[in-house]
Amino acid sequence: MKLISSVFKNGETIPKKYTCEGPNISPPLQFIDIPSKTYSLVLTVVDADTLGETPWVHWLVFNIPGTSNGFEEGAVSPGSIEGLCNGNTFGYEGPCPPENKHRYVFKLYALDIVLPLAPESNKETVLKLSKGHVIEEAELVGIYQKEKLIKEKVK
Repeated sequence: MKLISSVFKNGETIPKKYTCEGPNISPPLQFIDIPSKTYSLVLTVVDADTLGETPWVHWLVFNIPGTSNGFEEGAVSPGSIEGLCNGNTFGYEGPCPPENKHRYVFKLYALDIVLPLAPESNKETVLKLSKGHVIEEAELVGIYQKEKLIKEKVK
């Protein structure tokens, strides 16, 4: 299984359009080679370089239909549920690192069940219920540093 985007490659910079310095919309994503026995998919996006013990959750989407081949820009597949992110928000929160470059890990899980969860579920709850049901995982990492921070370092 693969998770890719048409707007950035693994390990490359996420375009400003998909961050807090732009319109802050979710990037287009493609899901490739989904296992045949997949009932649903889960997508998490976390800031791997968050200070503290828990990475900041920028996006949580669960019960994505197992037949989905990805998301269009600014959208999710019909039937998908956008769960609770760290900012007490629902939906995509684009990269917005307070300092330095941060890595944003997009992780896709193929599950053999549909999760019996309420929309206000958080990442911990979703992953706890997913345990033992993950068929396969895929990952895409994007990098972002605010332009303002880059300009300040050049001065």
